[in-house]
Amino acid sequence: MSAIAARAGPHVLLTALCAGLAAANAVRLPVVPGAVAAGLLLAASGIAGEQRLAALAAALTIAGLVWGGARLDALDRSPLTAEIGYAGHALLVVTGPAKHSTFDVRVQAEARAFHGRTLREPVLLELPPVRAPPQGALVDALVEVTAPRGPRDGFDEATYLRRHGIHVVLRGSHLRLLGMRGGLGAVADRLRRHIAATMAPGLRGERRAVVAGIVLGEDQGLSKGLADAFRASGLYHLLAVSGQNVLIIVTGVVTLVLLLGLSRLVGEAVAIVAVLGYLAAVGWQPSVVRAGVAGVLGSLAWLTARPRDRWYFLLAGAAVLLGWNPYALLDPGFQLSFGAVVAIFLGVARVGRRVEGYPLPRMAADALTVSLVCSVATAPILLLQFGAVPLYALPANLLAAPAVAPLLGCALISAAIHPVLPAACPLLAQAEGLLAAYLAAVARGVAALPYARLTPKQTLVGACLAVIAVVAVRRSMVSAWRPSRSARPTF
Repeated sequence: MSAIAARAGPHVLLTALCAGLAAANAVRLPVVPGAVAAGLLLAASGIAGEQRLAALAAALTIAGLVWGGARLDALDRSPLTAEIGYAGHALLVVTGPAKHSTFDVRVQAEARAFHGRTLREPVLLELPPVRAPPQGALVDALVEVTAPRGPRDGFDEATYLRRHGIHVVLRGSHLRLLGMRGGLGAVADRLRRHIAATMAPGLRGERRAVVAGIVLGEDQGLSKGLADAFRASGLYHLLAVSGQNVLIIVTGVVTLVLLLGLSRLVGEAVAIVAVLGYLAAVGWQPSVVRAGVAGVLGSLAWLTARPRDRWYFLLAGAAVLLGWNPYALLDPGFQLSFGAVVAIFLGVARVGRRVEGYPLPRMAADALTVSLVCSVATAPILLLQFGAVPLYALPANLLAAPAVAPLLGCALISAAIHPVLPAACPLLAQAEGLLAAYLAAVARGVAALPYARLTPKQTLVGACLAVIAVVAVRRSMVSAWRPSRSARPTF
């Protein structure tokens, strides 16, 4: 029993920490009593004997509750809320890419000062439909402090922003660029600008927008019609940076280092730096943070001669995300990302065994299995969060799968070789353009099919019919293979 506990110990402890961080959304434990309780349990674990793991898990659960509550209190704190309705000059740092619409430009920023009062508070900056300041810009603007919009057309902006620590919208005008921010933020800004400028040089319009969505997680350049087509077809997850991006970076870096005649040790170390740089460039997105943590831990495991454990990596990614912002648990991106990965871990092998024997190439069978498992696992989340489920997500993802990895590879290679071999980048960009056009065509074609997005009632009816059909098919197969009484051999 002790050997089993030793093997399961890290997973149990990380699960306990994640449970405490997640539970902070429902219960906020006061810091002092919680810290005392966690300390007592931690001390008790030293003399608990066989119950040591349980005592440590309980201590980490309470520690997670305390830390999660403190983080939520920090995210809920907003000095600018008291300034709603007032106008004045604000010093702002642009912290995200701009989102353009017909009537305005909206961009996330950090308020450094308002009316001469020094502060550091995340805000949403709303500007007239003109050219937006670049990410990392330090600006002075005349702004009016307003409250975010409430529920409208099924979307509650105030709740969404509050979960990201944003409590006010600054409606700005008379913008004046003062310079660019420094420090680590400036490094991330430069990396993002470099990737954006070199991933597909010469590519414009819709094709570039699709490439930017897949490589950087930007959907701002997509037309409303194309964005809706990606949603209706079940391909919108392609526009969120995923684990595939990180896997390609790690594999490419290690392979390149080995081809240069250097050791695997150097390759894994460089891979860690490349993954961290990519995380800084694309920003704090649940799917890429999860994959980035897994990639870094995987390289560290090789460097320290430790076994690679996918469940441990997944739990570590959840702990990082929830430790920074426990509200992430309620975010659709978090739920879809982790739900899909858990489904892959639990379901792919089982479903794969049922696919064996069918006349399918191995790659096609693997893509079918992964797409089927992920579609089934994420359907309830999509229904709960967005009120609709894409009916044709499985065939759409099967059609799109062959184009995604080559597009990602071409874009990342282009960004990597541009400083030394810029002449090759336009050729890669042309290949990316063809692949992006293909993905857009798949999204539009699938979205145009009848009943592309099912409402909750349609989903319920469809699920019932699917269950009935599966049961009927299985019974007919059993009946067909069961020998009749007259066919039984006699002895």
